[in-house]
Amino acid sequence: MEFTIGGRLEVRVTPADVGKRVSVRRRSAGGGAGAGFTDTVGVLTSWDDGVLSITRRNGESVTIAESSLVAGKAVPAAPARRRGPAASFPELAAVTARAWPPVESEPLGDWRLRASGGFTRRVNSALALGDPGLPAAEAFARVRAFYERRGLPPYVQAATGAEGTQEVLCAELERHGWRREVSAEVRIAALAPVGDLDADVSPVRLTRTPDAAWLARYQRLGTPGPHVLRVLGGGPSVWFAAVPGEAADGASGTAPAAIGRMVVDGRWAGFMAVEVAPEHRRRGLATAVMAALARRALEEGASAAWLQVEEDNEGARALYDGMGFTAHHRYHHFRAG
Repeated sequence: MEFTIGGRLEVRVTPADVGKRVSVRRRSAGGGAGAGFTDTVGVLTSWDDGVLSITRRNGESVTIAESSLVAGKAVPAAPARRRGPAASFPELAAVTARAWPPVESEPLGDWRLRASGGFTRRVNSALALGDPGLPAAEAFARVRAFYERRGLPPYVQAATGAEGTQEVLCAELERHGWRREVSAEVRIAALAPVGDLDADVSPVRLTRTPDAAWLARYQRLGTPGPHVLRVLGGGPSVWFAAVPGEAADGASGTAPAAIGRMVVDGRWAGFMAVEVAPEHRRRGLATAVMAALARRALEEGASAAWLQVEEDNEGARALYDGMGFTAHHRYHHFRAG
């Protein structure tokens, strides 16, 4: 990180840069002469009463006293990608939303208030893209009322970490008492290499609808009511994958050893619900499911892949690293306090 011009450190950020991505250097807390420095990169979300707030790529907010700054400047909105398909945040946000269509949806300006009986946060949260058409406090109150009428916890989904994401909104939610409850990465990759993965294991069966065995393996389900089936079956072109399990005597079992779901939407293939039974892990079944689904998506004309993985799922993150998926942005669910 370089701030010098002619050998001098300069603070070249001001309150007018709120909303821009910045890089700042500050003296470490408690430091005097010879103190260390701390660097922070993220979106400047506020600058009030001598205190800056910067939201990092991972959604974490950092507050910095203006008096501690020794250098700072605005930087490009996002670093150039070195591999994988080119993708804007608005494009990906729309594609990922279509892959999980809610049972019920109501507009709030450009936002969408989504409800599906509590099945997953993604379709039981306000998708905050664009302008709600109201001041922030009023918009948040409308969101809260929508979910409370349905007996659901109020959530807002917002994103950080790419050009055009919503760091300012995330900071505004926190200022109004909403708390970030869970975060996930949206990752992207070229699709053809996923389809070319060496996955010579048990055959993968592809269907258009999930059967009872598939639903029995899906860990996010309680009792699969009609709202669950509507969400899972919704989307432009939906496929379900299953690797048959084996009973103790070697015969085919009822519950699949592995499952997956994919939605093809134009050039994009989205992968989700990839799960492997504990007793069948480390046998390449998740790779087999991904490869089979990718090959079907290629037949439908798709060329790029996306998926979502929660930040604490180290096993899945390692798997997707090996497949060439790289982080594009992160999304967060904020719950009303």
